[in-house]
Amino acid sequence: MDLTPYVDNLRRELAVAADAGGDEARALAERLSAPLESAVRLTLLNVLSAAMGDVTRELAPGSVDVRLRGLDPEFVVTPPPAPEPVRVEPEAVVAPVVAAPSAAEADDGTMVRINLRLPAHLKGRAESAAAAEGLSVNAWLVRAVSVSLDGGGRAGAPGRVKDSGGRGFTGWVR
Repeated sequence: MDLTPYVDNLRRELAVAADAGGDEARALAERLSAPLESAVRLTLLNVLSAAMGDVTRELAPGSVDVRLRGLDPEFVVTPPPAPEPVRVEPEAVVAPVVAAPSAAEADDGTMVRINLRLPAHLKGRAESAAAAEGLSVNAWLVRAVSVSLDGGGRAGAPGRVKDSGGRGFTGWVR
């Protein structure tokens, strides 16, 4: 933070005030300007330090420090540490109650895209589970979400089913 504009403003104000007193007052103001500059800088630094002390108390455990770089103060902000993520055990998770979609919503066939970010260890487990059931990760995730939202029962893997005519079918049927 550059204090020079503030110090220059003080000099101008002192000069304007001295002009009212004549040549002698102007000469005195010029002689006092140099010693007053260091006093003004020190006073501004003290005010900024006190203000940042108040900010630090509100920001705790983070902090804001005022440091001098040359003649100008510099603010150094140390943010509070990020809160640790809350871990929830899988047994403690309760699925929210979701109303069943209407027939038009459920069977309109519209596909939408979402981005899902998984921790690396979950991604690996999801890939392994999908491969074990012979599904793509996307198909496995769609099925897992559907099973979770439609009642929590676990659907079995697709298999061969014989109809009354003895013909076999493979896949998912709704």
